[in-house]
Amino acid sequence: MSRSLHSPPVANVPFSRPGTPGLRPTHVAFVGLGSIGYLMARNLAINRHTHPAGNPPLLVWNRTAAKSEALVKEVGANRAIVAASLEQVVNESDIIITCLADDDVVKAIYEQFAKLIISAPSKKRIFVESSTIFPTLAGELDSLISSAPHAHLLTCPVFGAHSVAATAQLLILMSGDYHSKKEVAYLLVPAVGRKVIDLGENIEKAPTLKLLGNSLILGTIEVLAEAQTLGEKSGIEGKTLHEVVQEILPAPGVIAYSQKMINDDFDGTKGFALDGGIKDASHIRRLTAKHNSPMPVIDIAHQHLITTRAIHSSLHQEGQASHDVLDWSGIVAASRVSAGLDAFDRKKVSATASGC
Repeated sequence: MSRSLHSPPVANVPFSRPGTPGLRPTHVAFVGLGSIGYLMARNLAINRHTHPAGNPPLLVWNRTAAKSEALVKEVGANRAIVAASLEQVVNESDIIITCLADDDVVKAIYEQFAKLIISAPSKKRIFVESSTIFPTLAGELDSLISSAPHAHLLTCPVFGAHSVAATAQLLILMSGDYHSKKEVAYLLVPAVGRKVIDLGENIEKAPTLKLLGNSLILGTIEVLAEAQTLGEKSGIEGKTLHEVVQEILPAPGVIAYSQKMINDDFDGTKGFALDGGIKDASHIRRLTAKHNSPMPVIDIAHQHLITTRAIHSSLHQEGQASHDVLDWSGIVAASRVSAGLDAFDRKKVSATASGC
């Protein structure tokens, strides 16, 4: 049974606040400053709730040091500092939050953590893995981290687009050690997100729910793409269909993706990159195979994401791509091309459709 955690003054908080901090301040680190990770780390650094008197600045590390330096420049050296190495992160931190690109990177980073914590001074450490990973990897990571005394792993993926992360309104999923969840929940809410859903102590549950949630989002994007394309072919303008979307499917995410499609706004640096979508679709399909529970719409969406990537790659090689990184709403390109329309330019689509 899942439970919701809110920061006071919201009633019915299932986890009480952690006890009064001791004499030693809490050291927090953030590893991985991608599109969402950067915003999470920024909000964590500037939020007053995470930095009561005496607590040190957030320690940040990224493979590309320039991102860490940019974050420190944005929030100030009194709120964040750049870690020179992962060794410094492990040695100096009590809570280490990671937000990384894919399973291979996650595993590589946690293998380094495991080696470092064995030789580091023994103390309580909580590792908070917020990437979107396949659930069984969580078990592997837990084995790595629990090899050291007093070390705990939480899986903590998040839901929310770039704009949601920017305003600290992410929905946070959490599974793992009870006492660690209690401490981390009040660290992240309201600094990073608006709500935490607790999935219990089974470390695989939060990553599983994240994939299920992403299947809902991806399935919706696929249907939107198909409907927008059919509308253009049958003489219904994209803006008209978008108006209907706003009326009958008024979820902010659905409206935002519909808006991107009608405006050809496929900049992946401001949204969710296409490669990330392909990775998540692959994970969802693997999960359906594991549990003998087919999701045909995800199979189709996965094919369309790959087709879109191939079209974009071809245009990029020819110097005609409008964006270096494509947002996964660009999946509409596959439907458009299948219908004989232009992949990424709706003005050309409209001109073609008008002659139908």
